[in-house]
Amino acid sequence: MFILGVSCYYHDSAAAILQDGMLVAAAEEERFSRKKHDYGYPTQAIAFCLEQAGITAQELDYVVFYEKPLLKFERILMTTLQSFPQSYPVFRESMVAWFNEKLWIKGELLTKLDIPDEKLLFVEHHLSHAASAFFCSPYEEAAVLTVDGVGEWTTTTLGKGTAVWQQTPAGTPGSQTSNSIDLFQEMKFPHSLGLLYSAFTAFLGFRVNNGEYKVMGMAPYGNPTRLEDVYKVFKIADDASFRLNMDYFSFHKSTQRTFSNKFIDLFGQPRVHDSDFFTPTTHPLKDHPQWDQKTAEQNQYYADIAASIQRVTEDAMLKMASYAYQQTGLKNLCIAGGVALNSVANGRIMREGPFESVYIQPAAGDAGGALGAALYAYHVLLGQPRKFFMESAYWGKAYSHDQAKAAIEAFGYRYEYIEDTDKVAEQMVEDMLAKRVIGLYQGRFEWGPRALGNRSILADPRRAEMKGIVNERIKFREPFRPFAPVVLEERAPEFWEDLDDHQKRYPYRYMLAVCRTKPGQGDKIQAVDHEGSGRIQTVRREWNPLYYRAIELFGQATGVPVLLNTSFNLRGEPIVTTPANALNTFTQSDIDTLYMDGFIIRKSQNKDSNIKKPETTFAKD
Repeated sequence: MFILGVSCYYHDSAAAILQDGMLVAAAEEERFSRKKHDYGYPTQAIAFCLEQAGITAQELDYVVFYEKPLLKFERILMTTLQSFPQSYPVFRESMVAWFNEKLWIKGELLTKLDIPDEKLLFVEHHLSHAASAFFCSPYEEAAVLTVDGVGEWTTTTLGKGTAVWQQTPAGTPGSQTSNSIDLFQEMKFPHSLGLLYSAFTAFLGFRVNNGEYKVMGMAPYGNPTRLEDVYKVFKIADDASFRLNMDYFSFHKSTQRTFSNKFIDLFGQPRVHDSDFFTPTTHPLKDHPQWDQKTAEQNQYYADIAASIQRVTEDAMLKMASYAYQQTGLKNLCIAGGVALNSVANGRIMREGPFESVYIQPAAGDAGGALGAALYAYHVLLGQPRKFFMESAYWGKAYSHDQAKAAIEAFGYRYEYIEDTDKVAEQMVEDMLAKRVIGLYQGRFEWGPRALGNRSILADPRRAEMKGIVNERIKFREPFRPFAPVVLEERAPEFWEDLDDHQKRYPYRYMLAVCRTKPGQGDKIQAVDHEGSGRIQTVRREWNPLYYRAIELFGQATGVPVLLNTSFNLRGEPIVTTPANALNTFTQSDIDTLYMDGFIIRKSQNKDSNIKKPETTFAKD
C-alpha cells in the first residue's frame, strides 16, 4: 500500500510517501525549487517521492492532505469579519489567496495526480503534527504536545498517543487494542504561543516564519529583564491554557504588522531590519568593525527583550509538558509544531520536565505535516499496525556518481576521486587540522531544516575565530549567529551536562535540543560554545559512517571528538540539493575543499582553472 502525504500553501511545502507503513522518501519543495520556505504546490517534491517509490501517481492507494482547508477558511472569514473594517487588508489579501489557490486544493490534487475522489483524504492540522512525532517515535504510548502559529483554528494541543506494533520474532514493543491520538486539550486562534514569538521576531528586526531561530540565537547575549512586560501581553494558567492580550497585537487585522502601537509603547521602537547587531556581550573588547557605544547599548536593549520572550516561551512549554504528564501519567513525550524547533525550550523540557524520554522528528514544522498526515491515515484511519521508527533524517534525494562527476567537469574543476571511506575521512581531518573549512556532500539530503552530515559545512571547533570565518566569509550572515557542535554519541556526556541517559532523548540526534556545556569544556570548543551552551548533534557509526569516522579521527588527533557543523548553503538560500547547487555554493564562498561522494575538489588546486561562473548569488534574508 502506497500513501502520499502533502503539505502546502502556508509555508515549507513538502511531500512524503509510505509503503506499507514504512517511510520511503520525504522532502521539502524548497530543496528543488530553490525558494527558501517555498509554500507553493510541491510539484517537484511529489515527483521525487513517486520516483523514489518507483510508482506513478495513479498507483497510489491514498493521498492525504495535512489540514482541512474549508475549516481554515471558516476561521479566516469569521475572525476578519469580527474586526471589520480594520481587518479589511487581511480580508482582501486572504480572499485573493484563497480564491486563487487554497480553496481549490482538492481539485488541484485530484487533477494533477489524476486520482479518483475516494483516494483523497484530509487530516486536521494538529493531528498531522501529532502523528508526525508519535508515529515516528519508538513508543507504545506517549503524551503529545503540539505548538505552532495556527492550523485551522487550533494553535496548541495536549494529548495522548497509543499504538499497536506489528509483532516480529524478535519481540518488538507489545501491543495495545488500537492506534489512536486523543488531543484532549487545545487552544484556539488568536491565542497562540507561536504567533506571540513571531510578533517579537518582527519587533526584533527579523522576518516572521524565517527569523525565529535568530531571536533564539540573540537571546543568550541578553538578560531576561522584561519578563514582567511580556507577561502583560501573555498570561498562562496552571492548566497550561493561555491568552494573549489582543490590544498589543495586530496580526489578526493587519498585513503589515504583527504588533500594535500599544506594543511599541510598552517595548519601545522596533529594531531596524538587517541592521548590525553587536553588544558589550558579543564584543567585550569593543572590536566590532562598526563599533559605536550608543548602538551597542541599544542592541543590548533588544538582546534583553529577546532573552525575555525566549524565557517566557521556555517556561510556557515546560508548563505545558508538565501538565500533559499530570493528565496522562506517561513516561514518554512527543512534541511537534513549529515551536518544537525551539531547541532551547526542548533542552529545558528534557532537563527539567518529568518525562523519561522525549521524541521530536526532524521536520517538526509544517513540512512534517505531510508525513504526519500519511502516517495518521495509515495507522488510525486504516487501522494498520506500526513497524516504522525514524532513527535518522536521510530521506531526501541522492545523486549518482556520474551526475556528480558531470557537474564537476561542467564547472571546470580539477578533482581527485577516493572510494575508501577511511581515506576520505583522513583527508577531511587533515584539512580541518590545517584550519581549512570543508563542505561535505553525500547520499540522500536531510529531512527537516537541519544539516546533519549529508549537506554540511564542517570546521575545527576549537578556535574561537573559526566562528567569525564561517559566518562572515562562507555563510555571509550575522556574526552573532551560533554554530552547532556535532559529536560522537558515546562521547557527548564528556562535554555537555545532563546527558547520562541521552540515548533515550532523541532530539539530540536531530540537532533539536540545546545542552549546557560542562565547566571547563567550553574553552576546548570555542567556535561552537554559545554563551555556555550548544545545540548538539549526536552521531552513531551506523547512521552515517563517513561523518562518524571523520569526527572519530579528529578526536583521536586532538582529544576533541567534536566538529563545527552548519548547513551547506549561503544566506537566504535553501540547503544545497544537487551537485550543481553544491558547486555553486563552493565557488561563491571561501570553503576550501569540497568532499562530494568520493570526489575531492580543492580551491588550492584550481586557482588557474577556467571555472564556470555560478548560476546564483547569495540573497539577504
